[in-house]
Amino acid sequence: MLHLYRMNQAARHSQQIKRIASQLGFAFCGIATAGFLEEEAPRLEQWLQRGYQGKMSYLENHFDKRLDPRKLVPGAKSVISLLYNYFPDTTYQEEGSLKLAKYAYGQDYHQVIKGKLREFMDRLHAEIGEVDGRVFVDSAPVHERAWAAKSGLGWIGKNSLLINRNGGSFYFLAELILDLEAVPDGPIKDYCGTCTRCMDACPTGAIPQAGLVDGSRCISYLTIELKEAIPVSFAGQMNDWIFGCDTCQDVCPWNRFASRHREPAFEPQGWESLSREEWQELTRDVFQQIFKKSAVKRAKYEGLQGNIRFVNFPSSS
Repeated sequence: MLHLYRMNQAARHSQQIKRIASQLGFAFCGIATAGFLEEEAPRLEQWLQRGYQGKMSYLENHFDKRLDPRKLVPGAKSVISLLYNYFPDTTYQEEGSLKLAKYAYGQDYHQVIKGKLREFMDRLHAEIGEVDGRVFVDSAPVHERAWAAKSGLGWIGKNSLLINRNGGSFYFLAELILDLEAVPDGPIKDYCGTCTRCMDACPTGAIPQAGLVDGSRCISYLTIELKEAIPVSFAGQMNDWIFGCDTCQDVCPWNRFASRHREPAFEPQGWESLSREEWQELTRDVFQQIFKKSAVKRAKYEGLQGNIRFVNFPSSS
C-alpha cells in the first residue's frame, strides 16, 4: 500500500513539475533519477586526458560532482532538466559582417533563466511543501547535456550538443536537483544517423570524432574562454566570428525545426546595426553601454577588441 502511495505521489510530482515548467516558458522538461553517470565517467576522463579542455582548467575540478548530483545536493532523488529556446527571428550573419553567436544576441541568459528557476522553486514549495534542492544554469559542475539526454529531451549529437527531435539545438539548458521523488522519463535514440555535416563544416576542425569536440580548437573557446592571444595557426579560419560560433548548429538538419523564441530579454541590445568598421572603432564606453547586460561582457573589452583584430588582421595579431 505504501509503495502504491509513493508511486502515485511521484506521478503527481512529475505532472506538477512539467506544468510549472511550461507556465514559466520552458520549451521542454524531462526528469531523471539522480545517481552516478556511469557511462559518462570514462568519456569525461578520456576527454580531459586528451587535453581537449585547453586552458579551461576548472573543468578538471570536481570530477566526482560532475558525475553524481547527490554530491552537489545530499539526498537528491531527481534531476529536472529544462530547455529554454533562444533561436532568434533574424540572424545577423550576413557575408562580410562580424558575427556573434545567437545565444549572445540579448541579455545574459544566466540572469534571465536563474530568475525563472527561483520562481520554479517558489511554486514547488507553494504546491508541494518543503522541497530541498538547488537550481543550476551553467553555473556549477553539472553534466547538463548528459542529464538532459538521460531524461529524454534529446540525444548528444556529433557536435556534442543536445539535439531535440522537435526543435533542434538552439536551447539553453538548466537543471533543478531535488530531494523529491518523481517519475523519470526514459532516454531516446540517437537520430544523427550517418550525417556528418557539423564535423565537415567546423572551420577549425574541432570535431575529430563523432560526439567528441576538441575544445582547444573550438572558435567559441578561442573567442571567449581563452584569455590570451588567439594562436596565429588559426589565421583565416575564424569566418568572422568574434564571440562564439554557431557553425555546427547552423548546418545541422534538425535545426530546420527551430522556432523563434518568445523571450523579449533575448532581443539584440543595440549592436546589430554595427558595420565592420564600427566594430573596429568600438570604444570602451560604447562597449559598456551596449553589452552592459550581455554575456559578451565575459570577453571583456580588451578581449573582444583582440578577437576583432585577429579576424580582420590575423597575420599582425
